[in-house]
Amino acid sequence: MRRFLVKGLMVLIALQIPFSFFNWQVNKPLPMTSPIVVEMPRGGNAGVLGNKLKEEGAVKFPLLVKLTSRAFGYDKKLKAGEYELLPGMSLLDVLEKVSSGKVVLHRLTLPEGLTTNQMLKIIENNELLTGTITEPIKEGELLPETYSFHKGESRNNFIINAKNAMKKALSEAWEGRDENLPLDSKEELLILASIIEKETAVSSERGTVASVFINRLNKGMLLQTDPTVIYAITLGKGDLGRRLKRKDLQVESPYNTYKNKGLPPTPICNPGLKSLQAAAHPEDTDYLFFVADGKGGHNFAKSLNEHNRNVKAWVNSLRKQK
Repeated sequence: MRRFLVKGLMVLIALQIPFSFFNWQVNKPLPMTSPIVVEMPRGGNAGVLGNKLKEEGAVKFPLLVKLTSRAFGYDKKLKAGEYELLPGMSLLDVLEKVSSGKVVLHRLTLPEGLTTNQMLKIIENNELLTGTITEPIKEGELLPETYSFHKGESRNNFIINAKNAMKKALSEAWEGRDENLPLDSKEELLILASIIEKETAVSSERGTVASVFINRLNKGMLLQTDPTVIYAITLGKGDLGRRLKRKDLQVESPYNTYKNKGLPPTPICNPGLKSLQAAAHPEDTDYLFFVADGKGGHNFAKSLNEHNRNVKAWVNSLRKQK
């Protein structure tokens, strides 16, 4: 009986030593001195992950990754994508991370004031996004913002996210707008915001610029805003590439606000949040005119005589720059 107990104890010890070694191997920190990014392809398994970890110097034996994945039930949980692995992580930590779906996120900025055509070129040129753009998209439907996305995300999905962001921002601006604005719909607020966006890049001026257009709309005056004429010529396909000429103001187009009263038929760019808020909450002023001040901002005027003096000052500043 005693001899049987001794043999049994020896078997248990023999089994315990390999298990303890295995447990130590999968829980010890991997030899990573800095973060690494490992990409699991679609359809990839623990064997593929093991080879990638070996290439990065994180493990010596890819087979250990496969055995550990199977032993702890990760072999059917691994998800495709890019994963950032940090120093101090064990093999079990890595398997848990790659099973979590918490992939590396990349960022892409859609700048304020670009036309939809210009934004689509940015999206098309991003090599981390995939697929052909088939999502229908109109001018002004994309919110200028910095968006996070994972490698391999479709361009259509990226666009849908930007469209949804604009819908949300526009609805919030419309619902919280000031009373008695001469705007009949949130679409008209978007059009006005797009003009404000194109007229000034100075954040503190947006509300004042908005007040000029609101005052003009209330008085039934022509808006006479140059960016709408530029859009009439380019149709949003790119920059004009030159100064606007006097003859351009005679172009026959519903976007020419020198010849047509009211707002143009659609937005002329994709406005940002600040321009949306400026359109919804214009400053309370009596201004009816504004012109560039030659310093990046604008001079505002209540009368045509005052405006003409500002225009003369602006022309003189241009001459001094030559």
